[in-house]
Amino acid sequence: MGKRPLTKRKSSLQQDYKIKTDTNKKKNRLGYFLVVLAILTLFIWFVNKKSIEPDSNSSSDEIHKNAINENTKVTLAPAVFLPDHPNFHPPYILPEKEFQTIKFVIKKGDTLEVLFDKEKLDIGDLAEITAIETSKKYIKFLKPGDLISIEHNEGRIISLTRHLDLQRTLFIEEINGKYESSFIERNINIEKHFGYGKIETSLFESAIDNGLTERLIMNLAEILAWDIDFVFDIRANDDFYVMYEEIWQDNKFVTEGKIIAVEFNNNGRKIKALHYTNNNGESNYFTPEGKSMKKAFVRAPLDFTRVSSNFNPNRKHPILNTIRAHRGVDYAAPRGTKIKASGDGKVIFKGVKGGYGNVIILQHGENITTLYAHMSKFAKKIEAGQRVKQNQIIGFVGSSGLATAAHLHYEYRINGSHQNPRTVKLPKAAPINNIYKQDFEEQSLSIMRELQQFKETQNVSAVLDN
Repeated sequence: MGKRPLTKRKSSLQQDYKIKTDTNKKKNRLGYFLVVLAILTLFIWFVNKKSIEPDSNSSSDEIHKNAINENTKVTLAPAVFLPDHPNFHPPYILPEKEFQTIKFVIKKGDTLEVLFDKEKLDIGDLAEITAIETSKKYIKFLKPGDLISIEHNEGRIISLTRHLDLQRTLFIEEINGKYESSFIERNINIEKHFGYGKIETSLFESAIDNGLTERLIMNLAEILAWDIDFVFDIRANDDFYVMYEEIWQDNKFVTEGKIIAVEFNNNGRKIKALHYTNNNGESNYFTPEGKSMKKAFVRAPLDFTRVSSNFNPNRKHPILNTIRAHRGVDYAAPRGTKIKASGDGKVIFKGVKGGYGNVIILQHGENITTLYAHMSKFAKKIEAGQRVKQNQIIGFVGSSGLATAAHLHYEYRINGSHQNPRTVKLPKAAPINNIYKQDFEEQSLSIMRELQQFKETQNVSAVLDN
């Protein structure tokens, strides 16, 4: 028989050992896994810890900010940029509380007490305001046309403003429970301008056509009123040259100032005048030689308008239809036009005088009287025996008495004899005082030279245009 190969039989002991070895391997794998997991956990914790911990190089301010952010959850302010940074935005400023503003244009009979009561403003505040020293002069006594602006909070006065003139405004405001006043100064610019006009139809039209204003031309007529009757004396082709001021404020035109100088060429007459102010602040108009333009009488006692009839001794009366001497001048004007005293004088008659209707007669000196007839009414406070000044309003144009339409009948008498008011030689006013004569002559020479240069420029332009 053949021999069978021997095989080693695995003992149960070895088998038991092998089984235990496999179990240990599983345990080792689990241990490795736990170790790795622990390492990963530590790594993640370490990374997170580094991200939340302040950098060792950070400033104490940053550490403090991070600590606040960590512990108190406070939201930090946004980044602040300088004005030149592209992301810069100006800070938002809350608007101040707006108060109510009331503006009063003072009318005849108005008082602040009445206006305060009407607008339900605090009268006690007004009493405090009017107790201020400056208020006694500028607030307590007001005149028609004055402008008052008041800012208030439910009736309590915050501020009060009164416009005094172009350069000054009175400002009163409440400061710490007390009212205080101050003046606001506003600068003006005075510019010198020139104007020219040639009369074709009327003085007004010539002025407007050449860019001059009605106000300026009325001032011009007032300066020359003692030498020119602008109703009767004006002729076609008369012309004038004027140098005047314009007043500007805040780069805006405000108004014309005074006329500095004028030359008026009237029917062959050359009349020149210039403005002069002496060292005492007294101003007037004079001829270049120093003779006052102001005379004892103006030629026409009202602003010039159209004329209904002239001085005519053989005039037929329009109502009676008979030849009656018309010993005066009639100035047609709208009803209510102001009539002015032609010179300083005394009222010797006020009342109704036959066909003249409502009449005022003035006595000037010892031998001259002037008569103003057909008035619609007399000016208030004009009474017989009262003295009046030149250009003072004494009445208003009407058609009382024997008159066909509204007009002024004006007479000028010397020793009771009628004279033509247009042509009678009028008494002259005094010339410039000798103590100012040298200063005047220096200014006169300079001013009239400027006007002459403008005149020559205009003449050259006229030649070129032709």
